Amino acid sequence: MVSAAKPASPFLRRLIGRILFWIIALLFIWWLVAFVLQRKFLFPRYTAVQNPQAMKIVWNLEQVWIDTPQGKVEAWFMPAPGRSKDQPGPAIIFAHGNAELIDDQPSNMEPYRRMGISVLLCEFRGYGRSAGSPSQAAITEDFKQFHDWLIARPEVDPKQLIYHGRSLGGGAVFALAAIHPPAAMILESSFESAAARFAAFGIPRFITRDPFDSIAVIRKLDCPILLFHGTKDNIIPHKDSAILAAAAKNAKLISFDCGHNDLPTDSNVYWNHIESFLKAGGFMP
Repeated sequence: MVSAAKPASPFLRRLIGRILFWIIALLFIWWLVAFVLQRKFLFPRYTAVQNPQAMKIVWNLEQVWIDTPQGKVEAWFMPAPGRSKDQPGPAIIFAHGNAELIDDQPSNMEPYRRMGISVLLCEFRGYGRSAGSPSQAAITEDFKQFHDWLIARPEVDPKQLIYHGRSLGGGAVFALAAIHPPAAMILESSFESAAARFAAFGIPRFITRDPFDSIAVIRKLDCPILLFHGTKDNIIPHKDSAILAAAAKNAKLISFDCGHNDLPTDSNVYWNHIESFLKAGGFMP
């Protein structure tokens, strides 16, 4: 005969119960802390330093303000030389990374103007001189306004809008693309989704306040997409861009031997790729 297993002792049952209780309690505390503090990690806006001189040293830069329920939000418009109502051309909507400002971007984006492409540098709520608090919903609403402002410009061809996002800015332009699909996209160090990034730290999707689900958007886009990513990126893994590129209908991934904040390692190579991409798409002669 096979003897029946002895039931666990009362002491062992209490011990297992206590261990399970503390596991669940600690997990709940971690999730609660993550829910409350996640936007401080996703939007570390207080670490970004304003540069009052940036707007003054850029040729023909126009300061733009939109109204939101939380106050005014800023953008800078850099029109391309020679563009007018009679000769409109393509334009870039640019979204920066989560610890940057539009102040940091004009000189970086100047090569676009030399290609005959105008640039709109869009700020996030709560960043720099802009009012309010950042969130996916707020950024998406503001970028819709920026989009509408830009396509109303006489020197801009609304059929030739290109979205360019870096890091968190990739999530911002994907959120806009879900509403207003662009003619093309350029992405740097972008993520599959913010929810997937948080999941790596044990934060479930259902408590992610700003999921920025880029992978869901890219599957629906028909436009050409160019992605850049560093193979040594330890903030947003290179595999995220590989996943995005594989999910897209028309995408190309360019890899650099670098991390997150030192991309590109070679500016000339970077801009040559962009120029070739835009020429192939018919955005420049």
